[in-house]
Amino acid sequence: MPSVPAAPLSGITVIDLSHVYNGPYATFLMAMAGATVIKVEPHGGEHLRSRGDMGGAALPFAMLNSNKRCVTLNLKAERGKALLREMVARADVLVENFAPGVMDRLGLGAADLRTLNPRLIYGSSSGYGKSGPYRDYPAMDLVMQAMCGVISVTGQPDQPPVKAGPALCDFSAGVHLYGAVMTALFQRERTGEGCVVEVTMQDSVYASLASNLGMLHARGGAVPPRTGNRHGGLGISPYNAYATRDGHVVINAPGDAHFRAILDVIGRADLKDDPRFNTRAARVAHMQEVDALLEAWTSLHTKQDVADRLLAVSVPCAPVRELSEVVRDRNMHERGSLQWVDHPGLGRVVLPHSPMVFEGSPRVPLQPSVALGADNEAVFGTWLGRSDAELEELSRAGVI
Repeated sequence: MPSVPAAPLSGITVIDLSHVYNGPYATFLMAMAGATVIKVEPHGGEHLRSRGDMGGAALPFAMLNSNKRCVTLNLKAERGKALLREMVARADVLVENFAPGVMDRLGLGAADLRTLNPRLIYGSSSGYGKSGPYRDYPAMDLVMQAMCGVISVTGQPDQPPVKAGPALCDFSAGVHLYGAVMTALFQRERTGEGCVVEVTMQDSVYASLASNLGMLHARGGAVPPRTGNRHGGLGISPYNAYATRDGHVVINAPGDAHFRAILDVIGRADLKDDPRFNTRAARVAHMQEVDALLEAWTSLHTKQDVADRLLAVSVPCAPVRELSEVVRDRNMHERGSLQWVDHPGLGRVVLPHSPMVFEGSPRVPLQPSVALGADNEAVFGTWLGRSDAELEELSRAGVI
């Protein structure tokens, strides 16, 4: 029988000092690619775990911390710092998303730790970076959406701006941080040396505004600040959310062939040669008429019926689904991207696996997040060699 290939990051050890979303998502991706990820938390737990008493944070913590070993460590105590240094000496990667300067003030900055282990990849993420005039500004996703321009382009043109629903700045930074660490590991294979990588939330978001920036370039001061559900560059029509009998459906017809197919489906083939609609430029110039034409038809049908009919002729379209529908998505469950898990603290819940699939390597089994400090004995005892008596003494001293 052929052997089962090892997961891509098998044998890589990651020390995870990060909290909330962006760093933990990067290390979650590493864990689901097979790395051994040791999550180091203060005695009260990282910020997201400690938000669990507010009712909404327990599941996000579980989503981002599957397949991680969890230990507690007081990094303000000298003996706590010493234990971290021992861990770093044996590790491949360290990830943190503290404010710039925090790790240096603890004596645990990149330069100090890479002196102990020159092969270490030190990955950090912050709102604005460790250099530049915004270095010391506090950063959370809402603040970053405002600073990055996301809020200014989100919402209806005649209404106040609104934030994007998902925490896109945090997760965009997390994906980029994962990519940066993987790139550094590849470089280490060539050179034998580790390095420091940095990702900021601000830098990670800019490229996602491409359509809006394109319109700014093309139209200058005439650019509208918000386009609602229409194309960010107002360059495609139809491109909108349309009312149905039971909700809404989105339709995007970037090419003339798409729109001709729509006209066939809605029974208006007579409009194929109408000069208002026969080219993309014409449809953009008559956006309101295009939208009115489509909504007169979509409003007579259910959102799924509209989607089924248009998808059958290869028109990009989807029902606007509620989250309760999304967590049961049959495509993601069949592919293993979403999985039902019996979580020890939350009961039966849906948790995500990694979006990255490595052909020939089976998915790493999803292991639910564990309680605060659950792996203290395994990491500090078995891995670092501390005896039971030493562990008890470290606990009494407030180190672990």
